[in-house]
Amino acid sequence: MKTYDYNDVLKEELRNPEFCRAYEELEEEFAIAKEVIRLRMAKGWTQRELAERAHTSQPAIARLESGNYRNVSLSFLRKLGAALGAVPVVHMQPVEGGALQHA
Repeated sequence: MKTYDYNDVLKEELRNPEFCRAYEELEEEFAIAKEVIRLRMAKGWTQRELAERAHTSQPAIARLESGNYRNVSLSFLRKLGAALGAVPVVHMQPVEGGALQHA
């Protein structure tokens, strides 16, 4: 069975304008997931162990780490941060050209 390097496959897929546009739209959603996974793994914890320390459920951690966690609250991120020894940082950034874009 042939194996593929994730970065090589991603680089190739990003040449497709439609894929690239979709990837960029989702990048923000996956950023927090990647950060939580990185911090959790650095501690050697399972999702269940993080959930116990953050007083939440393992499925809630799994949803967040999947990048499919819509409507994540700042209070939830603070609970995870407290368990992981980190703090969430949220900021507002002006849109290019000053025009508002609607999703």
